[in-house]
Amino acid sequence: MPNNFADLFEHAVDAMPDRVALVQGERRITYRELENRANQLAHHFISVGLGPGSHIGFQMHNSIETMETLIATFKIRAVPININYRYNAEELRYVYDNADLAALVHHRCYSALVDEVAPRVESLKHTLAVEDDQGGELLPTDSSPYAAAFENTSTARDFGERSPDDLFMMYTGGTTGMPKGVMWRQEDMWRVLGGGIDFYTNVPVADEFEQSRTGSQHDPLRWTILPPLIHAAAMMPTFTALWSGQTVLFEPRFDADRVWQVVARQQAHIVVITGDAMARPLLASYRANPVDASTLITIASGAALLSQQVKNSLLELFPNALITDSVGSSETGFGGIGVAHKSDDPGRGPRVQVGRGAVVVDENGTPVAAGAEGWMAKTGSVPLGYYKDPAKSDKLFKTVDGTRMVITDDRARVEEDGSITLIGRGNMVINTGGEKVFVEEVEAVVKAHDGIFDAVVIGVPHERWGHQVAAVVSLADSGSQVAAMDFADLEQHVRKHLAGYKLPRSIWVVDTVERAPSGKPDYRWAKAHAAAHDPDFTVGIAAVN
Repeated sequence: MPNNFADLFEHAVDAMPDRVALVQGERRITYRELENRANQLAHHFISVGLGPGSHIGFQMHNSIETMETLIATFKIRAVPININYRYNAEELRYVYDNADLAALVHHRCYSALVDEVAPRVESLKHTLAVEDDQGGELLPTDSSPYAAAFENTSTARDFGERSPDDLFMMYTGGTTGMPKGVMWRQEDMWRVLGGGIDFYTNVPVADEFEQSRTGSQHDPLRWTILPPLIHAAAMMPTFTALWSGQTVLFEPRFDADRVWQVVARQQAHIVVITGDAMARPLLASYRANPVDASTLITIASGAALLSQQVKNSLLELFPNALITDSVGSSETGFGGIGVAHKSDDPGRGPRVQVGRGAVVVDENGTPVAAGAEGWMAKTGSVPLGYYKDPAKSDKLFKTVDGTRMVITDDRARVEEDGSITLIGRGNMVINTGGEKVFVEEVEAVVKAHDGIFDAVVIGVPHERWGHQVAAVVSLADSGSQVAAMDFADLEQHVRKHLAGYKLPRSIWVVDTVERAPSGKPDYRWAKAHAAAHDPDFTVGIAAVN
């Protein structure tokens, strides 16, 4: 039988039909109920002409209906397309069109933009609006009601055989450029991010029934998934949990205070987050209003790495929980995992044990020796390429000495024990006077200062040096004035840990540092803000260091 997303879910349904699969607020749904709802929606999709290979967009925040949509799409061998609900009209039109959407399911709160854009996309013939409590209750919509899809539709599981070659696609905007659709075979994505290969031991599971078989032998764990399902950092942990019979807790929006209430009330065991963008508000909320979080056994970060200061704080507040960082991307899947340890050096790069097929290579794709630097790469289960972009596919996905691999822009160093230290992303490097500065390293040190809550580091044009290092920051005390910030102390703090040429020379202070829903920095926003405003602080210098 095929190693396919829908089949893996159905195995869990057959093994544990009466377990609670999803919890959203006061709502809960069992595996059997989720299966029946997904089957009904799948039959609706078929009735409007959708089927194998159809691209069905989902412009939705985290909810039970989001998972119904995803599972239903996989059941009919169609392809779910993640639509970033923060995009504006032109960005949405580009993605709808580039992805060749045949249908779209969206929460009603996004109706205004959907109604504006959908008529401009020739391929898009069918839209469904899901009722929500996020501002969509009274909004008009041109879409058909989601509830109508369940009227007089069958709950039967009668969709025919599927294939491990069925397509999984994840649109990623990255930090630069237009969004791109990364295409995977479903079996390959299952292997690298769905538990088809054990994350800690790198051992493949025995067969496609092992996850559901093992899950049925144990009480379910309760997973709180906080990143949005439009990103692999949330979608794949959710499917991994469901395939093994766990219970997944959803919140439609990230609210740190609300998260801790859910953790305490639901006695959550695992919390999945995305880097400092979620960890810092969670830490601040917990310190202000601690709850009983004694059931927590793991706090797992993916898609954006935790800074060392945040790791230290998590370890102090939750000494009995395992704090982990995972490395990966839409193009590589799982690249490695690291267990947090305390350190006094905020500039210490994230260090992980590499996952199956992960390797650090030079410009020719040859693995580098211990102690050397290179580029993060992945062999084995890798994507098929970018959707409708063979030129970019050929640039990133290569065959070296007969081995197919994807070579990323992530710079890394191989340590003597075989682990790797992440240095930074090459496409975000700042060249200042001939020196290369990786923004992630500087961001970690700046955020470690007591006066800083969040920071994005950028390069700004400079007449002599080409570019200078700069930062857009928010303050730890959101009510404090810029004048109260001790920028001189911040400068001394950075110089203590980094070379002088890495010091941010200009700093802009904002109320909130903008980030993508996944928690990744929005560098384009930061550069636009810097270009439109005078800096709040400038280091007066005559030389680069």
